[in-house]
Parts: sequence; C-alpha cells; structure tokens
Amino acid sequence: MTTRRDLLKAGALAAAAGVLPRAAFAQQAPAPQIFAPTVGQWRSYQIVTTVEILKPEGQVQAWLPVASFANPDWFKPGENSWTTNARSAQLVRDPHSGADMLHLVFADGEKAPRVELTSRATSRDWAVDLSKPGKPAPLAAADRARNTASTDLIPTDGIVKATSDKITAGKTGELEKVHAIFEWIVENTYRNPATRGCGIGDIAALIKSGDIGGKCADLNALFVGLVRAQGIPARDVYGLRVVPSRFGYKSLGANSEIVTKAQHCRAEVFLSDFGWVPMDPADVRKVVLEEPPGKLGLDDPKVVAARKALFGGWEGNWFAFNSAHDVALSGFAGPRLGFLMYPQAVNAGGLLDCLDPDSFKYVIRASEIAV
Repeated sequence: MTTRRDLLKAGALAAAAGVLPRAAFAQQAPAPQIFAPTVGQWRSYQIVTTVEILKPEGQVQAWLPVASFANPDWFKPGENSWTTNARSAQLVRDPHSGADMLHLVFADGEKAPRVELTSRATSRDWAVDLSKPGKPAPLAAADRARNTASTDLIPTDGIVKATSDKITAGKTGELEKVHAIFEWIVENTYRNPATRGCGIGDIAALIKSGDIGGKCADLNALFVGLVRAQGIPARDVYGLRVVPSRFGYKSLGANSEIVTKAQHCRAEVFLSDFGWVPMDPADVRKVVLEEPPGKLGLDDPKVVAARKALFGGWEGNWFAFNSAHDVALSGFAGPRLGFLMYPQAVNAGGLLDCLDPDSFKYVIRASEIAV
C-alpha cells in the first residue's frame, strides 16, 4: 500500500534491466590513449539522486533536474521514478526555459524531508565530419530564435558583440567563424580551480574583468554567447559526467560511482551544412589544468588531441539534463536561476546552497546499466 511516506510516481523502471556491479566501475577505465571519439554504440546509464533537508524550517520545497534534453544523434532521455515522504511530488516543466524538474512540496512539520530520484538515459560517443557538408533539415524558426537570443547572463550585444566581431574579423561562413571563436576560447581563457561549482556564466562581467578564467558554465557560456552574437544558433547543454573516459582521460570522466560534484555543461552549435554539432572548448582547458601530471602545455599531445576532437565531437559518458537558461522554479517566488544543473531546495531561510551538498544534503550515484 502506498502511503504519504512512500510516494511513487512517474514510470516504473523495467525490472529486467540490470545495474552493472560496482566492481565493474573501476574496471571501465582503459589504458591511456589519445582522445579521439567517433560515432559509438549506445550505452544506458542510471543516476540516483538522494536529497535530505537537514534543517526543515517552515515551508520546504525541492526541485531536482531530470532529462528534458534530447538529440537523436547522441542522447535519448529515459524514465524517472522516485520515492519520497513529500506531501506532493510531480514532474513539471518551466514554460519559459523548457527545463523539466521533479518538484516536491513537504508538509509543514515534516521532520526529515527526503526523496530518492532514479533517472535513466541512453547516450553514445558522437562526432561530426566537418569536412563533409550535407543537407540537414533547417532549424525551425522558433528554435533559431531561442538559440540566438540573449539571456540574463548571456547577452549578445555590447561588449560580447564587440568581442565576437573582433574575433571573427575577416572570417567568412559559419564554420570559419565558429572555429575562430572556439580557438580564441582555448587560447585566451583558463580553468580556474578556485571557481565554485561550474561557475556562474555571467559572460559580460567575465570579459569586462579582463581575467577570463572560470569553469565550464563560464567558458562554454562565453563560447555560446560569442557564437550567438554572430547570429549563429548555439546552446549550452547542462548535465553530469557518469562513467570514466574510455580513452583514459581522468579529467574527462567520472572516476567514482559517486558523481555528486561531477556536473558539466557542454555546447552545441547549429551549422546549416551539418545540423547540431558538439563542441566543448571548456574541456580543452580542463585537460590543460587537470590531466595528469597537470598544468599541461597547449602543445602536449593529450591537449592537442582533445582540442581537435572537441571541435565537432565528444564522448557519451555523460547524462544531459537540459539546455535551459533563466529558469523559474515552480512554486517559488524568488529570482530565476541562470541554469538548472544541481538539485535545489528552499526552507524558511530561502534557497539552500546547491554547491554545498554535505549541508544541503544530497548525494548522486551513477552507473552503467544493462538493458
């Protein structure tokens, strides 16, 4: 019998699908090799997010991101199920940003608010041969408008437009302009290990500071904004690393089944001759800083390989949530979020610090599953 303390919703997961044993996780990491993803086999993943509110003061609500992003080339969202003692729990979509989330409202006086969300998705390595233009379906007008628009943190005018025009001066065609911007990000930014979480993504402030350092939500947002400023559709895709890199790159994969702090955003650009193309200049800078032995030069073979591969390709060891900006949390009157990539919760004191999972408290576990 289902009770308030054991509320199950939304799509039971297939009982026949098995989760690979934890011991297999450590065995997934292969011998190091050059990073060169190509179109690969589909692999299925499961993430289990457990949230507990340690200080349930006043009205407690929580919002957990789920996969609302889909690209049939490389990512297919799956089912979600959950158990919770919340008074209500439902999947909702922010109509403005398109972000899907599990929204929970706990009864006043609930002493131990808790939820465990299980989400599944299927992904694969993907790469586009940019030497072979094709004739993909054109981007719908509404999608083009959405993916060239300014957002609260990603303006496309002012200093962003001026910087983009300077970078692309003398370049012709979409591919040449986007490549110039990608290379500029790699050459002129750096990954700052002191940045909290994945960064804020306030790209105008970043440029104005003259100190263009940060993490993926900063550097890839800057890339997206500079591309959009040229009228070329681009989007951040927010998600989570889930398993090790099969190329042995420690910096480009999850290295434990605990992925609570493994959030990562990527970028896609829509090119008229190719469709949506994967790109991740921020991960090039991550390889530079973090790939053992660390602080590699741009001429290091590992960096050279990642720089080449991440302009047009990436690994599928990653779980996408959404490509949403300026996200409103259902039932919350506070300000919109720049993006939704972490669990969120609110009590009488306001929004909890999503970058402090130990105090929040939440844990995310990932595994590859056999289907």
